[in-house]
Amino acid sequence: MVRAIVVGAGAISKVWFAALKAEGVDVVAVVDLDLALADTAIAFCQLDSAEPFTDYREAIAERDADFVLDLTTPGAHRDVACAAFAANLAVLGEKPMSHNLDDARAMVEAAAHAGLLYTVSQSRRWEPGAMVMRDAIRAGRIGRITAVYCDFIMGVHYTGFRAEMDSPLLNDMAIHHFDLARMMAGVDPLGVYCRQYNPVNSWAANGCAADCVFDMTDGVAFTYRGSWCAEGKHTPWNGNWRIVGTKGSLIWADDQPPTLHEAEPSEKFMWEYWNEELETPEMPRSGMHENLREFLAALAGGPPPQCVATDNLKSYAMAACAIESDRAKSPIDISPIV
Repeated sequence: MVRAIVVGAGAISKVWFAALKAEGVDVVAVVDLDLALADTAIAFCQLDSAEPFTDYREAIAERDADFVLDLTTPGAHRDVACAAFAANLAVLGEKPMSHNLDDARAMVEAAAHAGLLYTVSQSRRWEPGAMVMRDAIRAGRIGRITAVYCDFIMGVHYTGFRAEMDSPLLNDMAIHHFDLARMMAGVDPLGVYCRQYNPVNSWAANGCAADCVFDMTDGVAFTYRGSWCAEGKHTPWNGNWRIVGTKGSLIWADDQPPTLHEAEPSEKFMWEYWNEELETPEMPRSGMHENLREFLAALAGGPPPQCVATDNLKSYAMAACAIESDRAKSPIDISPIV
C-alpha cells in the first residue's frame, strides 16, 4: 500500500482525502500549524493510520511514507517540498507551484537532483470541455491555431491568505487559465506584456485584475482578461474561451459543451460558417482525483504525469513573468526560463 503524509488540513484537504481513500492510499500523518485542524481532518475522514503533527519535518522524520501531498500556501511550498526530497519522498503539490520563480526552479532542480517525482496539481485539465477543445485542435478541426482568447470575470469575496497576497489574480487563479491555454492549444509561452490594476471596489491588497497578451510558440497570440472583483454576471471558474484557427473557431463558454464554427471558403466579403456542438463526456472523478491517479501511476513506474513539475514550470512562468511585466511596465521574455 502506498503511504502519504498530508501537509495542510484546510478546506481543500477534504477533497484530497476522499481521493486518497478511493485510491487506497494510506495516510500516515496529517500536518497543520493548527493541531485541531489536523485532528478534525483525521476524525472526519476516518484516517485510521494517521497521526496529527504541527511540524512537517517531524512527520517526515517519524512516519514511513512514499510521498508528501503538499496543500500548504504557496510561500511554504519550497520548504515542504525540499524537506520531502531530502528524505527521499516524492511530492504532489497544490498549485500554484510557488510565489516566485526562484523557489519554483529550486524545487524542480531539487527533485531532479534527488531523482524523485514532483507533480503540481492543475485540476482543470480534466474539465470535459477543456479536453474536447484540445482533442478538436489536435484533430485539425479549425486548422492551424492563430489566436487564443480567455475572459475570467468574477466577484469573489475571499478572505485568508489571498486577501493579503501580492497579485492574487495572477498568482493564485490565472495559473489555471494559463495552464489550460497551453494544454488546449498545444503551445508554450515566449513572452508577455501585462497590466495589473486594483479597481476602487477591490478587497485585495493589490492586483485583483489584469490584462495580459502572451506571445506563444507557433506564432499564436494569447489574450487574457481577468478580474476577481467584478460584480454582476460572472464567467464560470473555467473562464470563457475562443480559440481561432485558419479554418474557423472553437468556443467554450459558460461551462456549456464547446461549439465548432467552421468557415466555408467563398468569394464573399465574409465567409459563411456552420456550427456544431461537440459531444462532451461525463467525468467519473474530479480533476484533483484524476491528477492523483496519474501521479500514483507514475510513482509505480508508469509514464510521467501531465502536470510533472518540469512542465508546470512553463505555466507558472507565465504568471510570474506577467507580474514582472507589470512592475517593469514593459514586455518580458519568457523563453529563457522555459
